[in-house]
Amino acid sequence: MTPMEPAGAAESFLEAYPDTRHVELLVCDMNGMLRGKRAPVADLVKIGRNGVNHCAASAVLDSKGATFDTIAIGGRDGDPDVKARIVPGTLAPVPWAEWPTAQALLELSELDGEPFRHDPRHVLRRALEPLSGLGLRPVIATELEFYLIEHDGETFRPRMPRIPGSDLPQDGLQYATIDDLVEVDGFLGDLDNWCRTQNIPAGAALSEFAPGQFEINLTHVDDPLRACEHALLLKRAVKAAARANGLAATFMAKPFQDIPGSGLHVHMSLLDERSENVFSGHSDDGPVSGTLRHAVGGLQAMAAESMAVFAPNANSYRRYTRGAFAPGTANWGINHRGVSLRVPLSTPRNTRIEHRIACADANPYLVVAALLAAVHHGIANRLNPGPVVREREEIEEQVTLPVRWPHALDVFEAGSLLPNYFGKDYCALFLACRREEEERFHAEISNRDYEWYLRNV
Repeated sequence: MTPMEPAGAAESFLEAYPDTRHVELLVCDMNGMLRGKRAPVADLVKIGRNGVNHCAASAVLDSKGATFDTIAIGGRDGDPDVKARIVPGTLAPVPWAEWPTAQALLELSELDGEPFRHDPRHVLRRALEPLSGLGLRPVIATELEFYLIEHDGETFRPRMPRIPGSDLPQDGLQYATIDDLVEVDGFLGDLDNWCRTQNIPAGAALSEFAPGQFEINLTHVDDPLRACEHALLLKRAVKAAARANGLAATFMAKPFQDIPGSGLHVHMSLLDERSENVFSGHSDDGPVSGTLRHAVGGLQAMAAESMAVFAPNANSYRRYTRGAFAPGTANWGINHRGVSLRVPLSTPRNTRIEHRIACADANPYLVVAALLAAVHHGIANRLNPGPVVREREEIEEQVTLPVRWPHALDVFEAGSLLPNYFGKDYCALFLACRREEEERFHAEISNRDYEWYLRNV
C-alpha cells in the first residue's frame, strides 16, 4: 500500500482484503527484533484511528525477551503502557499465514503524543535532524546476508548444495553459482512473491562465500526510516519463506565457526535541495566529491564509538576474524571490497558509500542512525579521511576497531559524539542494557568450559 493516514489505510485495506481475520502488530525493540501481538481485524480501523496501548518495555528487552535489572523500565516503573500507532505504508497482507492475516509496524509514543524516546525509530529520527538542517536528504539501501539452515538428523548445519541426481550434500564453496540459487528456487520464488505482496523492494539475490549463505539487496529510497522498515520486513519474510520450504533462516552474525559470518551492508548517498547527489564530483582521490571525503572522515572518526551498535551481541564479535570479509579497521577505498568504507563503481548520479562493518544481527534503525550522525559530523567539521585504497591495491588486514564486546562497550561509554545525535538518555539506556546482557552471557558456563578445563586443570 502507498503511505496514507492509518485510519484511511485500514479502511482501504479491508476493502481490498475483506476476508482478513487478524492483524499482527509489530514493534521493533532495541535488538532489532520484532515483537508485538495479534488483534482481531474488527479492531483494525479503530487502531488505525486511535492507536493501541502497548507495553513500553517491549522496546527494551534483552535477546531472550527478558527485562533488565539495572534499569527501571519494565520493572520498578510498574511496566506501563504507551501508545502504539501504525506506521503509514506498512499495513500489508501476511501471505504465508494459514488464515487471511494482515501485519503492520508500530511506532511508540507517550500518552500525551510525544515520541517515546526509547523507540529506535525515534532515535533515527533524531539523528537525521542535523543533516536535514543542512538541506541534505539521505538515500539509503541495505544488503542483508543470512544462512539457510537444514537438519541432518543429528544437528543443524548450513543448507548444503546437492550432488546432482541425489539428495547427498556436496561439500565445498562455490561463490555466486547459479546452481545454488536454482536448488533453493522454491524459497526464492516464495520470497519474491511475498516481498511484492508486502511492498518490500527486494532486488538481486546472490549465493555468498559459504554453503547456504545468501545475500538479498534492497532498492535505494530517500527515506532512511523506510529503508530500515524494508530491512526488518525482509528479515521476517526470509524466515517465513525458509519455513515454508522445510528450512530455517538465521541472521546470526557468525553461526558457524570455519566459514564467514553475515553482515548488514548499508549504501548511502546525499541529495541537496535540488535533488543533486552531493557525493558526485572529482578530487585527487578519484571520482568523489569533497563532501564525500568529509563524510568518510566522519564515519572513520565515529566507527570505534559506534561499534557496540554495529555489533550488538556476543556472537557479533565472532564475525571479526581474518579472511572473513569483516573489516577490523575504518579504512576507505574505491571499488575495493577489502575496506570498511567502499565507494562502489557507479554513475556520477549514483555515487555512494557502502558501509561494511555492521553485522546482520544489528538493529537497522540504530545502525543507520549512527551512520547519519557520523556523516553529519564529518561534513560539519570538514574531516579528512586520510589515504584512499586504490582499485586492486593490495592491503594487509588490520584490527584497530574494538572487536571484543566488553572493549566495544567501554569505547561506547567513553564516546562523546553519539550522545549528541542519539540523545544522552538513550545512550545511557543502551549502554546499561548491553552491559547487563554481556554480563549475563559471560556468567553462563558453556560446554566449551567443560571441554577445555574440566579434566585438564
